[in-house]
Amino acid sequence: MTIPSSPLPEASGGSPKPSSPKLDSAGSRHSSSSEGRHPDSPSVPDVSRAPGSRWFTQLLRRLHFYAGIFVGPFILIAALSGALYAISPEIEQLVYADELTASASDPALPLADQVTAATAYTGGGETISAVRPAPEPGTTTRVMFDDPNLGESESRAIFIDPATAEVKGDLTVYGTSGSLPLRTWVDQLHRSLHLGDFGRYYSELAASWLGIIAVAGLCLWVLRARRARKASSLLRPSRKHKGLRRTFSWHASVGVWAAIGMLFLSATGITWSQLGGDNVTKLRAALDWSTPAVSTELGGESAAGTGNGGGRDSHAEHEGHAGGSGHEGHAGHTGQADEAEASGPDPADFDMMLAMAQDVNVNTGLVEILPPADEDSAWVVQEIQRSFPTEIDAVAIDAETMEITDRVDFSDYGLVSKLARWGIDLHMGSMFGLANQIVLVVLAVGIASMVVWGYVMWWQRRPKHDPTRRFGRAPVRGALAAAPWWAFVAVAVAAVGIGWFLPMVGISLIGFLVVDGLLALRSKKRRLRSIGRVE
Repeated sequence: MTIPSSPLPEASGGSPKPSSPKLDSAGSRHSSSSEGRHPDSPSVPDVSRAPGSRWFTQLLRRLHFYAGIFVGPFILIAALSGALYAISPEIEQLVYADELTASASDPALPLADQVTAATAYTGGGETISAVRPAPEPGTTTRVMFDDPNLGESESRAIFIDPATAEVKGDLTVYGTSGSLPLRTWVDQLHRSLHLGDFGRYYSELAASWLGIIAVAGLCLWVLRARRARKASSLLRPSRKHKGLRRTFSWHASVGVWAAIGMLFLSATGITWSQLGGDNVTKLRAALDWSTPAVSTELGGESAAGTGNGGGRDSHAEHEGHAGGSGHEGHAGHTGQADEAEASGPDPADFDMMLAMAQDVNVNTGLVEILPPADEDSAWVVQEIQRSFPTEIDAVAIDAETMEITDRVDFSDYGLVSKLARWGIDLHMGSMFGLANQIVLVVLAVGIASMVVWGYVMWWQRRPKHDPTRRFGRAPVRGALAAAPWWAFVAVAVAAVGIGWFLPMVGISLIGFLVVDGLLALRSKKRRLRSIGRVE
């Protein structure tokens, strides 16, 4: 459902009679001798003479075609890199097994001993930004340090065997999920093609158009199913047809099954984008849908959307699919303790803060302990369990008075905030573990396949009698010209509204119109020259 071609073969099968009108590769109606006809092309009335809602069908085809042709490569890259990212946690466990595993037979030492060992390993010149105790026996503790030589949201992590305080590894970690170098590389590929902030526009373009293309394709499928003798036959690929019809059957049947997943990936992906994501953040703030965040200000109350420590906004939880507003700081580590004393916090404080938090609302093994940024800030202990059931409660503690200054519980989140949290975790493949990752890989491969099938159909629709044309033509123009005035206004308002809220859609849509106008002008000049030669 990602890449369209011209109007699609009829579901009932069979080639049109030689004397009947046919569509050329652009989807316009011609006689049997007209240019660009294809033996597999269906018979569909010219939109300029079409009654009722035919104009809408042709508009969907043209939108689906142009968006697929121009945005398809970006969607293809995003799908393939997304599939690779989905399985990267499992690959990470294998590649970094030495750093991630520890002896499971002996009891764990106090965090103070583990922090002391990590500090001694680094030479004591770096500031501790966070500590993640080993979540279960057989895993390592991560003691993370600020390093000015690292990038945004990156920290230096020393991996400690909790039973022996032995240093197991020294790696750069990224984001709230603590991804290691391999997964970080894949993440940056999916996010920006390793081109920095400019490269992030590619993923925003793909995410913004993915949902629109899915909706247009799904509508075309429904319209086609209404005309089919047996609609259920369109839910699976055809085995009896060959060539164009078989390619289309794969494209359409896979597309209808993948449509919901495409819409989900589009919606969640947009929230991490630069331009559209900023509008989403503003909309949530205006509707009071922001995610609550624990306040690290001593004596403060829970903030909404952003915080200095644990309760970071849900948009800031994706380790790399975005950046921009909230994303680049989602790790919550870099620069947090720049103003702390050179000696850093007392290692024994980590045990004490964890014990206090466990008496309040921290009850899972996946925990992160953040020391105060300065003398006016509180410690933060927060859960970081992104798998179901979600555990992201957080508590702020005043080290001087040993009092709880603030707390945020996931059970107190509003519905929208919970849905945002779950949407992020599903998109990243962390909510249901391996099963979640497999579904994402299958969905991503399906999307990539639809892009390829779309281009194949475009090639298969090329005019066979004209060897100079290597691809099929676009569906005919004139859909809006045939539409009633109220429909024209509705389409225009919808295009402006979507283009404003999703700027990459607006910018690219203008580009589509410019290209289409230039192609129309060139076609007109060719017709005039042809008429002149005939005369």
